[in-house]
Amino acid sequence: MADMGVFRNAVADWAADGAGGPAGEPAAERAARLAVELGVASVVLVEGPSDLAAVETLAARLDRDLPAEGVCVVSMGGAMNVGRYARLLGPPGLGLRLTGLCDEREHPYFDRGFQRAGAPRHEVFVCVADLEEELIRALGVPRVEGVIEAEGDLVPWQTFVRQPAQRGRDPHHRLRRFLGTKKGRKIRYGHLLTQALDLGLLPAPLDALLTALGPARAGR
Repeated sequence: MADMGVFRNAVADWAADGAGGPAGEPAAERAARLAVELGVASVVLVEGPSDLAAVETLAARLDRDLPAEGVCVVSMGGAMNVGRYARLLGPPGLGLRLTGLCDEREHPYFDRGFQRAGAPRHEVFVCVADLEEELIRALGVPRVEGVIEAEGDLVPWQTFVRQPAQRGRDPHHRLRRFLGTKKGRKIRYGHLLTQALDLGLLPAPLDALLTALGPARAGR
């Protein structure tokens, strides 16, 4: 199985203008070399590591081996970086196929970034509000609370909902806020909530993304 982590690291160094690579190998050259060695043909640009965790978890549950398919999911550290990543990895740079997954409010960044890089804008799949909201809506509040309890986070969750600022708020909104209140929690629950999904009732943006990346999946 191809180790896409080394390619991601090279791309991150390149995007940050880092030297990267052994013996001072330029990051751009290292990324280009690794793309060839690992057979990278397509890149999924996502905002952060929680999105990456969700995409890779769902692919594994669907028996998809993305690295073997030449697909690398790249977390950019924020939607405002999409223009640079699209330019480096898309038609003006390495010439890889670009797809994307983003929050509704960040869609304009992706739209402009893909357009300027000459990549198809329809290959960006947009979550209503954000990915966490999509996962919560697909699972339902009781099931998400069950995942929280199973992970030993029930007491912090109960403490959170008793805060004055949370009173009267929609349960979906409270859950979204809770997932972002502790460092690393969104990444962990990006995996856990995706793991809990009913494969027959997937959030539309995730389903559309995985469909776009390859042939129709057996058993669906």
